[in-house]
Amino acid sequence: MILTTSSTVEGRRVEAYLGIVFGEAIVGANLFRDLFAQIRDIVGGRSGAYEAELRRARELALKEMEEEARRLGADAVIGVDIDYEVLGGNNSMLMVTASGTAVRLAP
Repeated sequence: MILTTSSTVEGRRVEAYLGIVFGEAIVGANLFRDLFAQIRDIVGGRSGAYEAELRRARELALKEMEEEARRLGADAVIGVDIDYEVLGGNNSMLMVTASGTAVRLAP
């Protein structure tokens, strides 16, 4: 499966546009505070564990989007966009969303 932020795949023609696909991952911010309290690898204000959790949430959102595209018969998702939002009354949750257009490419 090709995932790209561009609106085309170089050298390939879009044969069919199959629809917009999404993936979401929501993680609790309390998890981040707990991880942050246990971090020993903070250098220059960066937290490796915090970054790893963000990376995991992003990968989950992309995987969910890719699976939805695959169910539609796509072999690529173009125009991929990733967004991060905080949710909850006291901003206790972090949501990562991925969206794009599922397409079938000509051979």
